[in-house]
Amino acid sequence: MTHAQQYDVLVIGSGAAGLTLALNLADHLRVGVISKGQLSEGSTYWAQGGVAAVLDDTDTVDAHVQDTLEAGGGLCHEDAVRQIVGSSREAIGWLIEQGVPFTREIREDGSESDDFHLTMEGGHSHRRIIHAADATGAAIFNTLLLKAQEHDNIVLLENRVAVDLITSGKLGLPGDRCLGAYILNRSTGHVETYAARFTVLATGGASKVYLYTSNPDSASGDGIAMAWRAGCRVANLEFNQFHPTCLYHPKAKSFLVTEALRGEGALLKLPDGQRFMPRFDHRAELAPRDIVARAIDHEMKRLGLDCVFLDISHKPAEFIRSHFPTVYERCLTFGIDITREPIPVVPAAHYTCGGVMVDPNGRTDLSALYAIGETSFTGLHGANRMASNSLLECIVYGRSASQDILQRVDANPMPADLPHWDESQVTDSDEDVIISHNWDELRRFMWDYVGIVRTTKRLQRAKHRVDMLRAEIHEFYSNYTVTRDLLELRNLALVADLIIQSAMLRQESRGLHYTLDYPDLLAEAKDTILLPPSAAD
Repeated sequence: MTHAQQYDVLVIGSGAAGLTLALNLADHLRVGVISKGQLSEGSTYWAQGGVAAVLDDTDTVDAHVQDTLEAGGGLCHEDAVRQIVGSSREAIGWLIEQGVPFTREIREDGSESDDFHLTMEGGHSHRRIIHAADATGAAIFNTLLLKAQEHDNIVLLENRVAVDLITSGKLGLPGDRCLGAYILNRSTGHVETYAARFTVLATGGASKVYLYTSNPDSASGDGIAMAWRAGCRVANLEFNQFHPTCLYHPKAKSFLVTEALRGEGALLKLPDGQRFMPRFDHRAELAPRDIVARAIDHEMKRLGLDCVFLDISHKPAEFIRSHFPTVYERCLTFGIDITREPIPVVPAAHYTCGGVMVDPNGRTDLSALYAIGETSFTGLHGANRMASNSLLECIVYGRSASQDILQRVDANPMPADLPHWDESQVTDSDEDVIISHNWDELRRFMWDYVGIVRTTKRLQRAKHRVDMLRAEIHEFYSNYTVTRDLLELRNLALVADLIIQSAMLRQESRGLHYTLDYPDLLAEAKDTILLPPSAAD
């Protein structure tokens, strides 16, 4: 029998939010960072655009706040927006201190200036997106990872999948506190016990619930599902952002074409070369993502198209290659030269705007449990996330949660004598085809029934299907040894159910939730908050 592994802080997730928190704690506490696979498997690494921040003297916090509120369709919490935007300059300063190589302006003589290049993205009224070419996420991730690897107090644990949170309520102990987590070690195949004074969910979103997504395979809603099972509320899960432009090519799995292309003048066109966005919004290609995604979806359905086209070929070739090297090189591998021809694109699930409800410091309903980044619901995004606000939220909340944890250390002793995971009643499965079949069915009906455009009947069909799937998955989970695929399917099915329930409760069209049965806005904007039936579920 192995003893529980002990950390002052257990961080589940190794993206921008988790690494920021770990680095801000590690001078004082021992931190364990869990990654499902390789450390770079999360969404941060693949984020192209940049970080929205008030850095230019002509820009203001008020303007950034106003743009965010407008994009959020009346559901942003203004206090949260002000907290995050107001901390943006400080957060970027911290990233620069860590060594993130943000792109600088180029002088006329071709040399780099001291000023950072700020780009424009949809919904923003100013150039305020600081970036590292078109691979900002990779630059941030690689920098923070290097810092974490150098720190003696941070232990990075790869190929480990969180199974469930350990809570005092589940163990029949007094109080309502998170004590750690059960973690599947994929190398040994056994579930290990991790005790922690504080546990932080930084697992990203749940866009893998949809058939077409820009996200990596790891985005299966694990943190949201675990928090719900532990008794935490979730909010606004009906708002799934669909990125308007994912590369449409049979071999191009999940490649997102950054919104910054449209910020620099790329135009959306039909196969005959005609633009269509001016018919849908006065901001045309720079309208918020929900409007652009719906317009593309409308044109594809109206004309029976497989895709539309994004064209930046009217810009100088050298400008395209220098500003968008990642997109240029990736498209070239599929035989598409974006300096000469348009890019075939389709919308794809991109960002989970709702999540686990937290306070301004990332605290959940359960004592000693925090949620940060895309896993959480802070009130920043409202009914629609504005471009490049999400990486900012990761950094700001990673820092604020770390400060809150440091203030509470003395009140949270290390949990003792946690029971180990019982594997005595389960066997290895020889029916893994059930997992792959259910995974495929779930993502397909979510795309068809709970996608960009919804109806009450579609949602009812989805609810019926997800109930049946969850019953099958529960039986499988109860009888067989857990695997990464099974754990992800279990979590994804639960989060799909929560998304469907949330969508059924919103009888209006607002932001990313658009339903043909309720096309109008209600007079009052309200969050959709779901309360778990019990912490023991």
